[in-house]
Amino acid sequence: MQTITRKLEFDAGHRIPDHRSQCRNLHGHRYVLEITLQGDLVETEGAPDRGMVMDFADVKALAMEHLVNLWDHAFIVFKGDEQVRTFLDSMHEHKTVVLDRIPTVENLAAEAFRILSGVYDAHYGVNLKLKRVRLYETPNCWADVESV
Repeated sequence: MQTITRKLEFDAGHRIPDHRSQCRNLHGHRYVLEITLQGDLVETEGAPDRGMVMDFADVKALAMEHLVNLWDHAFIVFKGDEQVRTFLDSMHEHKTVVLDRIPTVENLAAEAFRILSGVYDAHYGVNLKLKRVRLYETPNCWADVESV
């Protein structure tokens, strides 16, 4: 088994409603998402991904389709944050993502892992599985979610 990691970046806004400092206000981040996949090398003769766990272009394309394009330049809001949801709903065609949990970096990483594990696991490669999602909220702060 080997691992590969692909890094992607996106911008999104959020707030932590009950936070005791400035994070309770509407603000945004340049998130950095690292997707680590584990699997065996493809050894099928003539396959375009021969010698790879998975082609990095395919890792990116799937992440973009199922996660990054949905979250990029969106405001990610907790469904229980009624005041902000009402405000966002008042803006015509605003890009809003509503989550069942407060959009901390820990919860966003867990949601990203949940979404992406359904995309990669058992659908591509040889014994391929999502090993880890690392989501940076700032260059110095991040959360990891790993498979067991």
